[in-house]
Amino acid sequence: MIKVLIVFGTRPEAIKMAPIVKEFQKFPDLFNLKICVTAQHREMLDQVLTFFEIQPDYDLNLMKPGQNLFQLTGDIIMGMKPILENFVPDYVLVHGDTTTSMAAAMAAFYSQAKVCHIEAGLRTFNKQSPFPEEMNRQLTGRIADLHFAPTETSRQNLVRENIDVQNIYVTGNTVIDALFIAQEKLKGYDDQEIIHLKSILTPGKRVILVTGHRRENFGDGFINICNALKLIAEDKNVEVIYPVHLNPNVQKPVNEILGGITNVHLIDPLGYPAFSWLMAKSYFIITDSGGVQEEAPSLGKPVLVMRNNTERPEAVEAGTVKLVGTNFDVIVEEANKLLREEDTYNEMSKAHNPYGDGTAAQKIINALKDGKRG
Repeated sequence: MIKVLIVFGTRPEAIKMAPIVKEFQKFPDLFNLKICVTAQHREMLDQVLTFFEIQPDYDLNLMKPGQNLFQLTGDIIMGMKPILENFVPDYVLVHGDTTTSMAAAMAAFYSQAKVCHIEAGLRTFNKQSPFPEEMNRQLTGRIADLHFAPTETSRQNLVRENIDVQNIYVTGNTVIDALFIAQEKLKGYDDQEIIHLKSILTPGKRVILVTGHRRENFGDGFINICNALKLIAEDKNVEVIYPVHLNPNVQKPVNEILGGITNVHLIDPLGYPAFSWLMAKSYFIITDSGGVQEEAPSLGKPVLVMRNNTERPEAVEAGTVKLVGTNFDVIVEEANKLLREEDTYNEMSKAHNPYGDGTAAQKIINALKDGKRG
């Protein structure tokens, strides 16, 4: 029996790892599966675990107020040590670009377990943007034994870094698997957040969903973003809904500039079910999130990305995403095009999603199940 340890700690990781957990659970005679959460994010992580009905075997519960990257990295490595010594996994699966993924991969390497990197090969080639995610993913990639790349572009990035092509698998992104699972579960599903959203949204208005949290946008970047949204909201046929990140660097400019505008709803961060529901209800999305760039095209939603570069260039090339940075004029111009030019909207909303068809988890498990294990 193959012993597999899946490690994640944040909400995005949990969403993208959930389909893999579910797929492994179909083969209890072949895989001895254990799940470890670091709880780098606590409450948001738990919401996803509940929604997807996942029960961790190990919970490091590491989230602390004011925690910095030095402390978190050390706590993860030391927290993983007894788990790895006790369970002795053959494979440790980590995801993407979080501090949890990088530190767990390092701990697995120290314990001589093979590391499988889900969502491997994404690159901006700028170690400061996004920070610290770009270096997290590059370091994890150097440690990993098997690389599950979401796209051909990601595979090529790894090949250029001299990764053995026999250990790279192009699978699509598991976030699409998760989205399809969620949309099915949401049929007839109402939680308090969804009920609240239904109560504040005005039927017939075009909903613009906004999310923003990147460190590189703190300061003038968020001020520009908020001023652009304020101008866009002057169109009274538009309704802006913005789940505001709890970081004070985000809260302050958002509330100062957008607070009190009748068709701008500043709400608390949403759980995954409500956010998935809201994406499906939106007309288009303005975000600096990586995951949203992958999910929204499967729902036919154009995305304006408030970043100057992206580790997901496939979406830009496919036409589902446009980079607008934090430039006030560009954000306003591109938003107005989507609102007023039907051809522009249709071109983006009907473009092919380059991130897969919802079978990524199956491909990942098959690579291990069929004995292709590096």
